[in-house]
Amino acid sequence: MIVNPIDGVFAALASLPRRQMLSFLSQTALSTAELAGRFGMSAPAVSRHLGILQDAGLVSGERQGQRVLYRLNRDALLDALARLASEVDGPLRRDSPSRTPREAI
Repeated sequence: MIVNPIDGVFAALASLPRRQMLSFLSQTALSTAELAGRFGMSAPAVSRHLGILQDAGLVSGERQGQRVLYRLNRDALLDALARLASEVDGPLRRDSPSRTPREAI
């Protein structure tokens, strides 16, 4: 059982198929059947992956008729990545071009 929400995000991102699904969902909303066709997986297998992504807050589903279309929650993904960067190297600074990369140790 994952207690910290950011741990759930990174647990979800640990799977290559889930990262690939996020890549597809970053471009367009897709149903379970459409994702299954793109991955050569069964719909139940895709549903399990989508459930993990939903639990982590990385995707949301919207019912349209008999199907559910899934979309990437960009803000949740970017927030988790920013929190990781902050934990690793202080606050994330996107607007500071004068900041130089750390030298390799």
